Amino acid sequence: MRILFAAAEAAPFVKTGGLADVIGSLPKEMIKQGLDVRVMLPKYKVIPGCFTENMRRRAELTVPVGWRRQYAGIEELEWDGVTYYFVDNEYYFWRDGVYGCYDEAEQFAYFSRAVLESLPQLGFKPDILHCHDWHTAMVPVFLRAFYDGHPFYDSMRTVFTIHNLKYQGIFPYTVLPDVLGLDNDYFTLDGLEFYGDINYMKGGLLYADRLTTVSPSYAREIQEPYYGERLDGVLRARAADTTGIINGIDYDTYNPQSDPHLYVNYRRSPAKKRKNKVHLQQQLGLPTAEGIPLIAIVSRLAEQKGLDLVACVLEDMLALDMQMVVLGTGEARYETMFREAALRCPQKIAACIQFDEGLARRVYAAADLFLMPSKFEPCGIGQMIALRYGAVPIVRETGGLRDTVQSYNEMTGEGNGFTFAHYNAHDMLYTVGRALRVYRDPAAFARVLANGQKTDCGWIQSARQYHMLYEQLVTA
Repeated sequence: MRILFAAAEAAPFVKTGGLADVIGSLPKEMIKQGLDVRVMLPKYKVIPGCFTENMRRRAELTVPVGWRRQYAGIEELEWDGVTYYFVDNEYYFWRDGVYGCYDEAEQFAYFSRAVLESLPQLGFKPDILHCHDWHTAMVPVFLRAFYDGHPFYDSMRTVFTIHNLKYQGIFPYTVLPDVLGLDNDYFTLDGLEFYGDINYMKGGLLYADRLTTVSPSYAREIQEPYYGERLDGVLRARAADTTGIINGIDYDTYNPQSDPHLYVNYRRSPAKKRKNKVHLQQQLGLPTAEGIPLIAIVSRLAEQKGLDLVACVLEDMLALDMQMVVLGTGEARYETMFREAALRCPQKIAACIQFDEGLARRVYAAADLFLMPSKFEPCGIGQMIALRYGAVPIVRETGGLRDTVQSYNEMTGEGNGFTFAHYNAHDMLYTVGRALRVYRDPAAFARVLANGQKTDCGWIQSARQYHMLYEQLVTA
């Protein structure tokens, strides 16, 4: 079976968030399971030269974008056993950033059309076009609008995965004729119309053959108004075609036994993990003490991540007998909050307002507890990395956090972390306090750690679920 992933980013080429980790790791596992999976991405300026210099040109073509005809070069690179295609157009992608440009509607309409136009040139006819998030949501729409009845495309089926419903690609009506080249038949409640605008995400939800989300809980949550971002009605209508499949992490990449970023490599060794803690304390200027519990936050600093809860009780948290390390960038109010806390209490908290992958790995390896109190979380990767590195997660029960972290039960000894249900700062504070109490009971904390190390956060089971979904589509 032949599968083409279409996405806006993939590790290690370009990464702004968890989407890149999925696209960079899931195809590898699918290939191990016998599928022919390839990936198509934009060729951004920010892709490092060590990759671009090894790409080879496979095709050149002209891509329609509304009334325009734009050049596309297709370059190929095999990396880690996966074939990647890169759509080369300097007008759209030779920019310093990845997202947020004034012409995003045109950028990703071009990319989506280039995906479809390039396939005959490449001689690769996928059975499944698997599109990810709003940047490629127009692929199923274009397939229906412009290629219906064409022999090359007739047997292709589409899967659309929602990684984060909050980001939808909403643009003015003028995009419909000018950029998408579609008529007003698509500007309806059952089409791309969205409160007078055009919504790319909605197009993917309506026109793809099957929908998936990145966790079973999130698949249920987004059918409710609170989580549905004004698309809950569309999602309820397509509930029978929607499947929640939990993300995983690449166990080769995230491996404390071989991770080159760590001070000391280890495998289920509390003593060596404590050495990582002492080294991190020394690097960040915290008092060195193996026995003091270290809580980590490695996150985009945004309200979605529950940081308004942390803001409400930060002083109470700093009064507890523990240390805290915060790593990430994001909204200015949270960056300022953590910087000021670190200036006030340098013995208790270190604030690293930066994006540093190597430091992030060292923080996971050093931390005893990992705090992720998200307001909503489609899947989440931080809690999985924490489990892999032996940092016990403290999370709110939402989305993928609910599906991957089970609260520790003192009576049965079951559970791999600590959880709270209500989006409430004092519920979070109580749960942090509970985790610290368990930490001070070595036998109990060892049980939580052991349960976490048994948790399977790899891709094998999830890839099998996608495989089954593809089989159902193709045989249907």
